[in-house]
Amino acid sequence: MKNIITLMIAVVLPILTTARPQSTFKLDWASTGSHCVIGGGQSLEFQKKAFNHSAWRGEKVFAQAVISSDSELKDVTLSVSDLRNGKSVISSENITLQFVGFVVSDLLDTTKYGQCGSREDKSKWGEVLVADVLDLTESMNIPAGRRQPVWMTVGVPSDAKPGKYSGRLTVSSAGAKSRSLNVELVVSGHILPPAREWAFHLDLWQNPYSVARYAGVPLWSDAHFEAMRPVMKMLADAGQKSVTATIMNRPWNGQTEDAFGSMVTKIRRIDGTWLYDYTIFDRWVEFMFSLGIDRQINCYSMIPWALSFDYYDQATSSNVTFQAAPGSPEYNDYWGSFIADFARHLKSKGWFEKTMIAMDERPLESMQAVLGLIRKVEPDFKISLAGSYHEPVIYDIVDFSETFSGKEEFPESVKAKRKELGLTTTFYTCCAEAYPNLFVISDPDEATWLGWFAQADNYDGYLRWAYNSWTLDPLADARFRTWPAGDCFVVYPEGRGSVHLAKLTEGIQDFEKVRILRDQWQKEGNEAELAALSEVLKGFTKENILEEGPVKALSAAKIFIDKK
Repeated sequence: MKNIITLMIAVVLPILTTARPQSTFKLDWASTGSHCVIGGGQSLEFQKKAFNHSAWRGEKVFAQAVISSDSELKDVTLSVSDLRNGKSVISSENITLQFVGFVVSDLLDTTKYGQCGSREDKSKWGEVLVADVLDLTESMNIPAGRRQPVWMTVGVPSDAKPGKYSGRLTVSSAGAKSRSLNVELVVSGHILPPAREWAFHLDLWQNPYSVARYAGVPLWSDAHFEAMRPVMKMLADAGQKSVTATIMNRPWNGQTEDAFGSMVTKIRRIDGTWLYDYTIFDRWVEFMFSLGIDRQINCYSMIPWALSFDYYDQATSSNVTFQAAPGSPEYNDYWGSFIADFARHLKSKGWFEKTMIAMDERPLESMQAVLGLIRKVEPDFKISLAGSYHEPVIYDIVDFSETFSGKEEFPESVKAKRKELGLTTTFYTCCAEAYPNLFVISDPDEATWLGWFAQADNYDGYLRWAYNSWTLDPLADARFRTWPAGDCFVVYPEGRGSVHLAKLTEGIQDFEKVRILRDQWQKEGNEAELAALSEVLKGFTKENILEEGPVKALSAAKIFIDKK
């Protein structure tokens, strides 16, 4: 009987083993200009096309692949080979592979262009899952039927030998046969300089308070700065130029999940004189400088939205808050003393020339009052404004950013004169524009389009009011109570990037390529190439983005630039 049982086991086990089916999956390339949306919204289907990109030395090139299976996939991992061109190699260490995580988003209001306003009742705005988070996980399980994007970033070394490089992207899963795709990259002889040397003036406003809350660490502690490091390093790698600093409490009246505090402590002594503590301000600026964000310091703000100011009063041992309008005696006393001392401190640090007193969407009358006070106390202090075009003071503002939706108000002749004077002129988007924008639901190609538009319309760069003002749980739900999902942030916690930041970086790199090629052609007197470039840039207009979307203009521009 024992032998019979043994024989039965021997016969049955192979049958059971062969009867267990293997999982299968597909792996395809997709356009980086499309993203996966689950649950409705726009029809954003993946566009299959082979990965065969052109790149400059020093450039980051982005690609997207899609994993799909009718059955659940377990323990999915990613790998990539070196890219080879004969004996020349781009090491796989220069290539980053990331699963693209899904986050809850709402939809845009299709009945109007502007998207500002309350979204407290989330049921009115739809609910979808959007693949946007460039995650840090090394393996994952993929539910049956889900299309799972994979993001690839190739950092082409600046000393890479020009030529055609080839390699393989491989996806593996437990209990399934691995799948691979060919990777082909044509490296040109042109060199893109490092991000900190780019001319493009990128200004995405940072929120250190949001990082402290999410990480659960004390504000301004060593742990706080370590938590900020990977977040702000991504911003430096995108070419950020400005440090966002706050010189008063709640300059934007606490409109984000984490209100901005003051990085400068103001104390009124018993004798009525003022004392200022710059410890936090200095440490924050030095930290950002160490990451390579060191071109400019924008200090917000002398005209807050609520016109409410505070200080510590030694006479009463209490915090005092008061209201004052720009130009009033109380206002001038409060800020006049500070401006003088702040200028002295900045000069002692060697930072005065790169520091701006910054305002956000303030009326002309308030700007004139503040400019009058600053010029009286410290005439050389520089001013920054993001907001409407104010003709009487436009040449007093060293760094001016105008809203995309209101650009018709800004004469081209004024913009040209500002450039001649060495003044910085950028544009910005916010909740006022359905598109182009960086909302989670936005077409990713809109982010790239912004860099080309800056070139076409003679801007120096782009500004956005929120880099990382996170919602309560940004990795799960990007929706906010006031604006579309993603209006408050374009990256995710702990060093997770986004599809939209990558595509914005792509557009900034394109801006730099055009700048370099134009300078070369102007020196050579190559009128034919300059004329051809001018024709390509004509496609990047506000009218075209509203009527056609970003793809048509971008496709023509990419074909043009890749041939050079």
